[in-house]
Amino acid sequence: MAGEAFTVWLTGLPRSGKSTIAKLLAEAIQRRGLHVEVLNSARIRREINRSLGFTREEIEANLRRLGYECKLLNKNGVITVVTSVSPYRDVRDAIREEVGSFVEVYCRAPMEVLIGRDSRGLFEKAKRGEIQCVAGINAPYEEPFKPEILLNTDQDSAEVCCAKSLKTLELLGFLDPYEASGYSADEEEMIKKRLRDLGYL
Repeated sequence: MAGEAFTVWLTGLPRSGKSTIAKLLAEAIQRRGLHVEVLNSARIRREINRSLGFTREEIEANLRRLGYECKLLNKNGVITVVTSVSPYRDVRDAIREEVGSFVEVYCRAPMEVLIGRDSRGLFEKAKRGEIQCVAGINAPYEEPFKPEILLNTDQDSAEVCCAKSLKTLELLGFLDPYEASGYSADEEEMIKKRLRDLGYL
């Protein structure tokens, strides 16, 4: 499987670290001589899908368009790293089916941590009813059941989360092993065990 393009889809609540980890991950993949693009769901919505609102149907339409873009880029040899709240589990599963080579990364942190990181006051505005459709406050978020990669971003730094993601991509066969992975044999075995328990190995 290594050598073929694939999609890494980072999902999680706002302020869970998706964009920071995605940037580090893309840079690390690029250093391996591979072509990679980071696709930010919110930015694409602002720049391309401005006509879409935030009903469930419109959120799904935005995400399916994003998934289609991933599929086209993968077909042309470009690895895609997506950052998107993507709150609905069935939509993420449908995109997985459509894209094919798809790795789900769940960036998880407690709400109190997310609120502490929220320098723009997004969550507080949502609590006061000033803005709507904020996942985790006044809109739903459905956690993944079996993400290939689970990152506890309140416990590990973005650099550690990136290293864990790279090692998991290697173990799953999406990337060739790389000597500078930075993971010990014991840490690698822990990742392998989790993947075996989930049925991915």
